Formats: sequence, structure tokens, C-alpha cells
Amino acid sequence: MNPFDYERATDAAGAVAAVAGNPRAMFLAGGTNLVDHLKLGVSAPELLVDVSRLPLDEVRELPDGGIRVGAAVRNSDLAAHPLVRERFPVLAQALLAGASGQLRNVATTGGNLLQRTRCPYFQDVTTPCNKRLPGAGCSAIGGHHRDAAILGASQQCVATHPSDMAVAMVALDAVVRVQGEDGERTIPVAEFHRLPGEEPERDTVLRHGELITAVDLPGAAPRSAYRKVRERATYAFALVSVAAVVGLDGGAVREARIALGGVAHKPWRAVRAEEALRGAVAGDDAFREAAEAELATASPLTGNAFKVPMARNALVAVLRQLTGGTR
Repeated sequence: MNPFDYERATDAAGAVAAVAGNPRAMFLAGGTNLVDHLKLGVSAPELLVDVSRLPLDEVRELPDGGIRVGAAVRNSDLAAHPLVRERFPVLAQALLAGASGQLRNVATTGGNLLQRTRCPYFQDVTTPCNKRLPGAGCSAIGGHHRDAAILGASQQCVATHPSDMAVAMVALDAVVRVQGEDGERTIPVAEFHRLPGEEPERDTVLRHGELITAVDLPGAAPRSAYRKVRERATYAFALVSVAAVVGLDGGAVREARIALGGVAHKPWRAVRAEEALRGAVAGDDAFREAAEAELATASPLTGNAFKVPMARNALVAVLRQLTGGTR
């Protein structure tokens, strides 16, 4: 067992100061991801600062009809919240598609966003992994990569981000509120996670010591849905997932916001598909064209090429569901 110090934070500013002042300190919230990595030897912090009891566990309505979700709100509570179920069904569906009931009762909103992007090699400390040790190499490229990325990957890393909730929040144009040593700032969820590039060890744009305090969901998105394709019915990461928000004007698509999961190092905003759909007559022809436009740049590996047609079919199915389009 690796020894570490433990502190229970009494306020956000104190928690930020404690972590920012120690390069080997980490925040602890629900612990559903971090505790696993402590056991596996993937993470070995000197200090854990427990933020789970900070007063960040409320869901508040905003003037524009949106909501502010505290970072400590549990996934199960958020999925069951009346405002979420009524105004943001895509988020409720995504949350309920993640993990298991027991884990959703513990996992937090902020912690869910901060799940490590990973593949099996990241969690096996006996194998080379650029995320664990930059420059070590990527075992997945020449090894098991059925779950690997098909978009935005690099030679440094082909892992995929595991969160379902984050995919829905990207489609909802959510904004993350964080507190750091220099004060507060906001980050769109679509810009919060990183593609691997030459620094695969960096999952997000957060600076060391910055603490997520809340997530804002603007407006309402009643015409929205989430679909997840996975190996088994529960407790499995997505092979491919789709979160979509659609607005119609007669039979035409007025607005489309789409995010894909299971296909990249971060939740993937499908901007090409959105552009192709805007103003198009709702129907399978337009849906297929939009999906093809988004996936034209896909670069699958030998063992995960099936994800390209899977992503296309899942996207068409969600758009059909939301618009009543033809088969």
C-alpha cells in the first residue's frame, strides 16, 4: 500500500489552496475512478483532499430556464431530478446508461467529468502507456484496440473517454464552473476535455489545483435523446454513443446539436453533421448524409473499423427518433 495524507476540506478556497500547493495532491469526491487507480498503482498521490462534503450538492433553476448543477450532486440524484427529466431528457438518459445503480449513488457530477480517458493498457502498470508515462509508447495501437478511438486520435494515444454524462452535456452546450488560485472561470464542456496530440497524459484543460464547483445547462432541450451501444446491457462503456438535441421548423431541421461518445479521446462534438443538417428536410437521406459527413475523417484501426458504420447507424436512429423521420 502506498501511504498518503488525507484532509477533509471545509470550504472550496481551502481545498484549492491545499491541492495547488502540492504537485502530488489530488481532490477526492465520490472516488469511483480514483480509488480504483490507487488500488491498481496507476495513481500515487501524496495528499488527498476530500471535497465530497462541500456545499456543492444542489440543483438550482436559472433565469433562462436552464439549471446549475453543483459539482457534488450524485449521478442518481441528477438523473431523477424533475427539472432534468422534464427539460433535459438526454442528460437523464445518459446518466442512467452509465455504470451501475450502486456507482451512480456515489459518483458526482464533477468527478464524472474528470474520469480518466483510458484503455485497458492504461490500467495495467506492467505495459507501456503514454498516458501513464509519456514516451513509453502506446500498447493499444499494436494490441487490443476494439474499444479505441476512430476520431481525433494520435500516435501517442488511441484511448476513448468513458463518460456518458459528458457526451450529453456537450450536446447541451453546458458550461463548467471552476475555482482556482486566481479566482473563478468558466469553460464550455465541449472545450473542457482534450484530444491526445503530443500530450496524452493531459485529459482536460484544468490547471493543477482548479476545482469544479458547478455545471450550467443553458435553456431547455425537451426534444433530445441519448443512445448507447455497448457489449452488454449494463455496466459497460460505450462502443459508440450519440447525444442529440434537435429543433424543427415545419419539416426542416432548424437546429441540431450532436455529440458522440466512445469514438475519441474526448466527447466528440459532431459539428460537420450539425452543419449538414441545418435547414435540411428531416428524413433518413439527410440523416445519413450528415453522419457520413461527420465520419469522413474517421481513422479506425484494424480491430475497430466496425465503429464507423455503428456510429453512422446510431446517429441516424437517434435523429429518426427525435424527428419522426422515415425509415
